[in-house]
Amino acid sequence: MKPDLIKMALMLGLLSCVGPFAIDMYLPAMPAMAEDYGVPTAMSQYTLVSFFIAFGVCQLFYGPAADMFGRKPPLYFGLVIFLLASIGCALAPTIEWLIALRFVQGVGAASVMSIPRAIIRDRYTGTEATRLMTTVMLVISISPMLAPLVGSLLMTPFGWPSVFYAVAMATVASLLLIRFALPETLPLDQRVPVKPAAMLSAFRVLFRDSYFMGMTLIGGMGMASFFSFLSIAAFLYTEYYGLSPTQFSLAFALNALGFFAASQFAANFCERFGGVTVVKWAVAGFAVSAAVNLALNLAGIDDFAILVGLLLLGNSFLGLVVPTTMVLSLDDHGPIAGTAASLGGTLQMMLGAAAIGIVSAVFDGTSLALVSAIAACGGIAALLSLLTLRQSLQPATT
Repeated sequence: MKPDLIKMALMLGLLSCVGPFAIDMYLPAMPAMAEDYGVPTAMSQYTLVSFFIAFGVCQLFYGPAADMFGRKPPLYFGLVIFLLASIGCALAPTIEWLIALRFVQGVGAASVMSIPRAIIRDRYTGTEATRLMTTVMLVISISPMLAPLVGSLLMTPFGWPSVFYAVAMATVASLLLIRFALPETLPLDQRVPVKPAAMLSAFRVLFRDSYFMGMTLIGGMGMASFFSFLSIAAFLYTEYYGLSPTQFSLAFALNALGFFAASQFAANFCERFGGVTVVKWAVAGFAVSAAVNLALNLAGIDDFAILVGLLLLGNSFLGLVVPTTMVLSLDDHGPIAGTAASLGGTLQMMLGAAAIGIVSAVFDGTSLALVSAIAACGGIAALLSLLTLRQSLQPATT
């Protein structure tokens, strides 16, 4: 890979870690936090729902803002909000305050979800963009693989609020990175005037583009699958399967490893077979692995090793689906890449928040809710793939 690609991937990957870090590092603390506040499991899961709602909706504003003002100013704005909210979360006196402050935290974190995608589109398209996107995801992989472990190590001696102080420190580092290392990739003469009508027009174009919507929703079902896992994994693994917080962190990292290891092959596969072909086959693999997991569970085979193995397989397929659909959805929308990335991110986060709400509501302490939700996501993704890609003629270099 070219040196400039590696440098950009490192910077964007570290920035993009901020939001996932606030999620993954916090997961091992959820049972202890629920116990400290004296609230049921479902109440603590609302701290995830509130985060994801804000995380999703606010991307609608950061994307157009990035097209209007450049890529860096909205990043500064969002990260400062995120920093202040993280400190507030550590000091929250009640679960209600924590839910509210997690919402504010999501408002800030949304900035580092959509804008890095637009920065990639500013510089690259096609195979190079996919290669950069997958390399960014490799950098991001330190979050789901290490963040839960760091969280469990911090909370043992210092308590769960220390997780939020650590996130605040990471945010300060991100602000310094933007200030001194990240270039502005949107020149003044390419910025869109601050006109609500232009933003609404861009949204209309995107909503009417069946290919953009199809790619976005296919990737969104992959996100919903993963968020279903996030919502109950800590409780399922520690209370039902009897894992310690550290063991949970290691099991969680294994699933993340499958996703990010597979994502590194996405660019090569797209170059050889075409992006559309990669999406078709990877979605099919995800759907089949999820269906097998559900069938075994319904047959009474509830073995932890089998569950983790099939989750690892399914997440590996998603490692091909998610970055490829991100790139394909933006390829035709360069002039409004920020808006397109923000809308795509918002729709995917809303699917994720809905999945968290549904799975949390039906969770009965066993693995059935999890494998059912993931199987539903796989089935819907397969249907969307058939509807969106059946007549596509994407070139092999996509």
